[in-house]
Amino acid sequence: VAPKLDDQNQSFGSRSKRVFLNNIDSYSSKYIAQFLSSCVAGESRNDGEEDELERSSEATRFQIVGTVANKASLSREELLQRLMQCDVIVYNITEHTDLIDEATWAISALHSEIEHFGSPKIFILLSTIMTWAMTKPADPDEPDIPLTEDDYKRRRPHPNFKEHTSTEKLVLKLGKTKKSKLATYVVTSGLQYGMGENIFHFFFKTAWLGELSSVPVFGPGTNVIPTIHIHDLARVVQNIIDRKPKTHYFIAVDDSKNTFEDIVKTIASTLGSGKTENIPKEDAYGTKAITETDLLYLSVNLQTESVFLKDRLNVHSECESGIVDNILQVVEEYKQTRQLLPIKICLLGPPAVGKSSVAVKLCRYYKLHHIDVNETINEKEELLEGNEKTRENEEMLIGAEAQLKTLKNNMLLNDGQLDDRHVMHIIREKLNSKPCRNQGFVLDGYPKTYTQAKELFHVSKHLNFVVSLDATDEFLKERVRSLPQNVAEEMHYTQDEFTASLAKFRETLAEDESVLDYFDYLEIHPEHIDCENVDTVEKIIKTVGRPKNYGLSPEEMEEERKRKEDERHLQLKQEEVEKELRQRLENDKMTALLEEWVNLT
Repeated sequence: VAPKLDDQNQSFGSRSKRVFLNNIDSYSSKYIAQFLSSCVAGESRNDGEEDELERSSEATRFQIVGTVANKASLSREELLQRLMQCDVIVYNITEHTDLIDEATWAISALHSEIEHFGSPKIFILLSTIMTWAMTKPADPDEPDIPLTEDDYKRRRPHPNFKEHTSTEKLVLKLGKTKKSKLATYVVTSGLQYGMGENIFHFFFKTAWLGELSSVPVFGPGTNVIPTIHIHDLARVVQNIIDRKPKTHYFIAVDDSKNTFEDIVKTIASTLGSGKTENIPKEDAYGTKAITETDLLYLSVNLQTESVFLKDRLNVHSECESGIVDNILQVVEEYKQTRQLLPIKICLLGPPAVGKSSVAVKLCRYYKLHHIDVNETINEKEELLEGNEKTRENEEMLIGAEAQLKTLKNNMLLNDGQLDDRHVMHIIREKLNSKPCRNQGFVLDGYPKTYTQAKELFHVSKHLNFVVSLDATDEFLKERVRSLPQNVAEEMHYTQDEFTASLAKFRETLAEDESVLDYFDYLEIHPEHIDCENVDTVEKIIKTVGRPKNYGLSPEEMEEERKRKEDERHLQLKQEEVEKELRQRLENDKMTALLEEWVNLT
């Protein structure tokens, strides 16, 4: 990784305290840097009480500088010159093992220049809990007693993390020579979570997208994983800078004793269906998102406790009780950081205007859920019938039987159709489902009336956009006439049925209080689109904006490219046919004129 120095927050002038972090664009260093850049130097000593003087423009603030991966490189001589200009140097080796060599060089080079320091410096090494991975409990008869910093000399690393341990020892050793000029600290971090996620991202993404029937747990999942919120790790760094404690080795973990399975189940139930499945660890590599190193981290089994953080630093943690207890906050951070914001569209318009085909294209583009009223009702019936057959528990069975009976009885009373009350309940249930709440939806052709809209969307947060498609009656009738007879019958678009349906739509829309009026009342003003003269989908995309979800996979991108190519070929073919038809009409018209002229003469 080639380092390039990058500055953040450089506007504070001579009174700023300069802090260096390596790989400032990586997950861990980035959020630590962002956190520190918002802090006033020394404020953590106030135990949370804000001092007006420190908050003033005269306060000493942190100025963050750092290296950026994969950019134009600095030589080590140049990098050392930059490090010499900093008050605090933080080297983070929790994410990339190839940074160990640079961290070792940095502390050694700084130590060799100690006599040339203009002012005292602090060197903080952020290491990983994997340097403790093979440590045995102090008392084999009581394995649940957590390991603490007092067990430092007994710690044993995982074989793949011996270099991390050597670097920890070197940092502490070089800090003992002239403590007044160079104070060194080692912070051993649990697995980090929060913000956009890193080691746990695969599980968040899998639950969010819902493309798998269950979220995998690799192995039995009974291992206890030490964790820490990334902002709480940043607070540890802040406290060390502010307090310069006499203790030089810290374990940075929260108070949780969550197992791997606990964590995955909590993520799955908060973002998705809640279903998890234990699969062999070897199968993890098939996901392509889990590396061998990731699997080592996720397989760690340690009960640890950060005694020194509480006794000697008095860190006020944001998520002291861990990821499981704070999952709602963590999920909100995840969505906001990755801009995974639901897009919720209501698509309205007369029959045969093309709502469903537009809805399908929008759902494909934005990765949304298509809510068609009839399909949703059928889906509900199938679900209830499925619950009736599986008989997972007596309570579920009784509930499914009762709901199914109610729906069938209501349909018998209404010529096979559900009444408004039951349709409303099913649609509302669908809108409130986790997939629709997470990614969003396109509600196709519903609601139809002011009353239905009020009942369904009286809380406006359920909707972002309302799109009203329209076209002239003649255009719509021509479109229906061009349908094959069997398709027209299936869609209830025979001449009599369609004429009645279109008339009813126009009549309902002309009422004093129409469905569109209700959305105006909610200040979700409908976007009106004339489907005769514009590319409807492109127009809607321009209104809605970019997708706020995960992008297409390589396979999906290729499929999308082929689809667009096929659409383009079809469009060219249609244009060719239309051109030929116009030419033929023109020729027929010319022939008729010639014949008329001949007859006249």
